[in-house]
Amino acid sequence: MISLFLSALHCVCVMFTLQQCVAYSNTWNMHAQLFRTANICVCVYVCVCVCVYMQRGKRRAREGSENAKRRHSEPSLDSLGQPERHHLKYGDVEAVTLFEVVTMGKSAMQAVVDDWIEAYRADRETALLDLISFFIQCSGCKGVVTAEMFQYKQDSDILSKMVEELDEDSGEYPLIMPGPYWKRFRSNFCEFLSVLVAQCQYSVIFDSYLMDTLISLLTELSDSRVRAFRHTCTLAAMKLLSALVGVALSLSVSLDNSQRLYEVERVKASCRRSGLRVDRIQRKIDELQDKRLEIENMMDAIFKGVFLKRYRDVVPDIRAICMEELGIWMRLYSSMFLNDSYLKYVGWMLHDKQPDVRLKCVQGLQALYGDAFLVSKLDLFTSRFKERMLSMALDKDHEVAVQAVRLLMIISESCEDVLSAEDCNNLYQLVFSSHRPLASIAGEFLYTKLLSDPAQADGAQQDGQEDLMAARVRTLIQFFRESELHDHVVYLVDSLWDSAGALLKNWTALTSLLFQDAGECLSDQQGLLIEIMLACVRQAAEGPPAAGRGTTKKVVSAKERKAQLDDCVRLTQHFVAVLPELLSKFSEDAEKVSCLLKIPQYFHAEASSVGFPEKHLEALLAQMDATIERHTDAAVLEAGARTFQVLCCEDVPWHNMAQGARDQLVQRWVARLILFFLPCQDGTFSADDEVLKEILSTLKRVATFHNAQDLSRWGIYDMASQLLSAETQHGGLPPQVTVQALQCACYAVLWNLNTCTEVRLTRRGQLRGFCERCHRFLSHTHAVVREQAFLSLCDLLTAHSYQLQAWDPAAGAPLLYSPDPRLQRALVAFVLEHVFTGTEHDGQSKASEGETEAGRLEELHRRRNLLAAYCKLIVHGVLEMSMAADVFKFYMKYYNDFGDIIKEMLSRTRQMDKIESARTLVLCLQQLFLRLKQEQERGTACSSAVQTFSSIKELARRFSLTFGWDQIKSRESLAMIHRDGIEFVFQGFVQQAERHAPPNISYLTILSEFSSKLLKPDKKTIYAYLQKFAGEQVAGSGTREECWLPLVLYRSSLLATADCEDGASHVSCDTLRHGSLGHPAEELYRAPLHGEQGKADPQTGHGVRPVVDVICPDERLEPEPPPAVRVPEPVLVPSLRQLSATDEDVDIMDISP
Repeated sequence: MISLFLSALHCVCVMFTLQQCVAYSNTWNMHAQLFRTANICVCVYVCVCVCVYMQRGKRRAREGSENAKRRHSEPSLDSLGQPERHHLKYGDVEAVTLFEVVTMGKSAMQAVVDDWIEAYRADRETALLDLISFFIQCSGCKGVVTAEMFQYKQDSDILSKMVEELDEDSGEYPLIMPGPYWKRFRSNFCEFLSVLVAQCQYSVIFDSYLMDTLISLLTELSDSRVRAFRHTCTLAAMKLLSALVGVALSLSVSLDNSQRLYEVERVKASCRRSGLRVDRIQRKIDELQDKRLEIENMMDAIFKGVFLKRYRDVVPDIRAICMEELGIWMRLYSSMFLNDSYLKYVGWMLHDKQPDVRLKCVQGLQALYGDAFLVSKLDLFTSRFKERMLSMALDKDHEVAVQAVRLLMIISESCEDVLSAEDCNNLYQLVFSSHRPLASIAGEFLYTKLLSDPAQADGAQQDGQEDLMAARVRTLIQFFRESELHDHVVYLVDSLWDSAGALLKNWTALTSLLFQDAGECLSDQQGLLIEIMLACVRQAAEGPPAAGRGTTKKVVSAKERKAQLDDCVRLTQHFVAVLPELLSKFSEDAEKVSCLLKIPQYFHAEASSVGFPEKHLEALLAQMDATIERHTDAAVLEAGARTFQVLCCEDVPWHNMAQGARDQLVQRWVARLILFFLPCQDGTFSADDEVLKEILSTLKRVATFHNAQDLSRWGIYDMASQLLSAETQHGGLPPQVTVQALQCACYAVLWNLNTCTEVRLTRRGQLRGFCERCHRFLSHTHAVVREQAFLSLCDLLTAHSYQLQAWDPAAGAPLLYSPDPRLQRALVAFVLEHVFTGTEHDGQSKASEGETEAGRLEELHRRRNLLAAYCKLIVHGVLEMSMAADVFKFYMKYYNDFGDIIKEMLSRTRQMDKIESARTLVLCLQQLFLRLKQEQERGTACSSAVQTFSSIKELARRFSLTFGWDQIKSRESLAMIHRDGIEFVFQGFVQQAERHAPPNISYLTILSEFSSKLLKPDKKTIYAYLQKFAGEQVAGSGTREECWLPLVLYRSSLLATADCEDGASHVSCDTLRHGSLGHPAEELYRAPLHGEQGKADPQTGHGVRPVVDVICPDERLEPEPPPAVRVPEPVLVPSLRQLSATDEDVDIMDISP
């Protein structure tokens, strides 16, 4: 083009020169004029050539600016960090490429897009080349698309060239890179595409070149097997289609306006109508229709070329992008996208295995069902996928489940008949979910459907606000009653708190129902209402979430704290006035009274500053006194004791009144007990049934209050000791009275542990005397007395151990006490007799024939409490760790009943001292082995109390599993187990003198269960240590006899490598002879070991003897990381397909349901 322009200019100059020559041919100065004219033309010609050359140079520079600067600076992704930017003279940042403009932020986006459009209008090929390079760079590719590649190659050839330049080893590209910088890049990238289409919608977007080229490029790149190109260009294509939807909407608005204007012009009178104006409007309408059709064709091309392939991509984020954008298209441009042909993709992807994809589908459906104008187009979709949407309320992902319930709530509001009553009832039950967001949205659904219109649910017309609130409360009570989950009332209130807080904090409405006659509100409904009211009081005072629903503590704002304080003040002012009447009305019902007595525990001290009548508090304290005197139920007494404890705190303004009322109450009980104990001053006790009943009820009250508060100044210990002494010397005391006396004495000693030093020193004999008395009661004739004595001993010794650990040396000498060996043996014997008893089958205790299921569970709960109390003595260091061996013996036999308790004790003891803990396991196995050996040597059948050899071997296998994957931590312990086992087997064995096997040779089979946990170098060291004792027997000579088979088995387990299998874990035999051999090994880590201190005697469990460290300390190798162990969680979402393809199998997955 430039050459043609110069040639034409040359011709013009020549013609102009000839004309001048003819004009001046008759003059004398023709030659001079001709010379001057020629010079002028030549100058003009030269200037024009220079200007054209400069313009061509500028364009050439602009063509090569990005490519050249990119080659020099490599700004995009050397290491996929922040791209370099050129700095001007004064420090301003200069954006070299479109990629850098996007990474800089949105502030320069508009201006850069405008500049690009101007450049496109000047030279569209060069500008489009820059845009193509932008998408390539955004994919993390360092390659450059040159003009020659763009002009002569197809899109697939360009893609192949860019794949060669892509750093596939790192696997990172801007969209997935971590850090805030690259997180902003994604939003900036999407914003750039939206601004680009918005600025081009009135000009170049309809030139049949820009969009065709761009759509073709994105379609090709989104179909790449390289994830970086596929991910980036799919996002670009989806955002491009969303931007085109905005253009189509603008065209539709303009088209509607033009059509209305056209109709207005047509209805005008013919005399006033302008034909030219009507024709111009009609041409504009045709033009807008053509443009909209063209835009729709573009959208259809992107949908078919990109979406239909990528909505089932193997990358979850790509699928989520497609579903998110499809929901936007259907909501904004419903005339094209909101039909069953597009809705089916959303329905299918509701079954996706990734929660992010399901979440995007559900959120898109929420927007569709929330629009009243679009609901009518979703009838077929609703009928087809209703069951799937209902099942997603139980999705394994909590966020998906929450949004699914929200979607169903929107559907129930927009489509009344879609959800049946059964469907709603299933959703209502989610208010008891342990996940608070899910329970909260279920509570909102419950309130919207059931409580917002109580007149309909209650079946009666209600007038007035109070009647409306009462109807809602009755409806809530009815739901709570029908749910049959009465123990979960706290969770119900917590679920409804956000949506129905005004109802639940309406204390007047709640208490007014309690004052109604029983005919209007039945007794059982009143009990449920009291439970709900107590839960509401607790929620208002403490705030959400309920126990078990909050993983982290919520940060309460100042506004929320102020609102909570106001709620506490209001409930305090209300209940301090009405509680006396309520306690008086329900004074005979222990269950209702126990709930009402807990309400004052949540009173707030600020209520006294805004008007707190003392007469109401006096009436409340008097009524509490009367209620506690009337009842002996444990729940009532515990609630009353706890309430008095809270009211007597010194930081509340009414503590003087409450403390005076409590002192009067306790003084009355003590005086009553003194009167009853006068006849037993001589050491004997006798009383009729009425007196015994009165003594028992008084002791229950005293024990309950003494548990919550210190009543030592009333001499409770002396009175309880008097009763216990009478029982010890003469007997005849009812067992329940003895139990209560033991509790009173135990609480008194426990409180004395926390008193000042002087008081503790004067009562040093209390601790020792009470422990000796409990020791005697361990052999009492009544089981309840024995168990109470055992629990009192365990609690007291545990508290004393904790008090010694937390003792401040500045406070003086602590109170020291250690249980004597006789008491320790008595505690072990008690556990063996009262916990590990009964007939077992498969490690699970069975109830007797006449025992009910409830009774069996109660018995199991009692035995678990006894075992837990004993285990705490070992964990807190009261008893020697070797005494845990007697409990470890029953780990497998009673695994279903006590396995969790024993396993927790094993874990705690290992944290205390891993070597001593391992020595306890060895002691346990050796004692079991020796007992079985003794039974077999007698020649009699083994009793059921003696465990078989296979059960001992299985117990050893379970012990080995408790060491876990980290073999570095357990290396020393495992070495000690093997060393002690070898010494135990070859104790007294002489290699040359004796050819027969050692008597305990079969123990090696049990010991081989721990071989798989040894490191490879440790196996060699243990094998060398074995050779010191066995000699030539280990080498193989002389081991053909059957008696040496355990040694062969143990030897093979130590010599096993990673490529072999150790058969030790598969051998099971109930006799001491076994010959099943194999060779597995488990090599995970390599690290040195250290020596141990000593070990206990397997016969007695006591005594320490030195051992030899056989592990070489110089073998130090770096440990390898343990393999990840993933525990599969239950899948609650049914899936109709499995997305298991790789990047090479992107398009072969069948998504159709």
